[in-house]
Amino acid sequence: MQTQQWPVFQLVSYLLLLSQLVYFSDADVGTAAQYSPPYLPTACYADDQTQFPSSNLFAAAGDGIWDNGASCGRQYLVRCISASQNGTCVEDQTIQVKIVDYAPTAQSPPSTQSTTIVLSETAFGAITNIAVDSINIEFQQ
Repeated sequence: MQTQQWPVFQLVSYLLLLSQLVYFSDADVGTAAQYSPPYLPTACYADDQTQFPSSNLFAAAGDGIWDNGASCGRQYLVRCISASQNGTCVEDQTIQVKIVDYAPTAQSPPSTQSTTIVLSETAFGAITNIAVDSINIEFQQ
């Protein structure tokens, strides 16, 4: 009796597809705005200059991820998925940001209120091509 075997190519394709589905199932969808300097003091680390990563990829947490301050220092992968204008998102660009502040109390007001996360100018610019007030994002810790 012969058993049916999948060709190696089909098996690899199936596993690749499955791995992509698993990856995206861990991510959440939300919104992001940007804020500009001055960034100090922050709700997480006050006036400590060393809180900012050298890449300047950092963010302020909105109410949905603030977790009563437990989000301070957390790292999030963030990707722009859409915006009000076509061509806004840098395709296939994911950045890693560090939470250093609480958006509602940030020193500088965000470009849009009540977003999931407020990105530094550098972080926002890394995933967008066009100046807009807010974007839709996929993010995961």
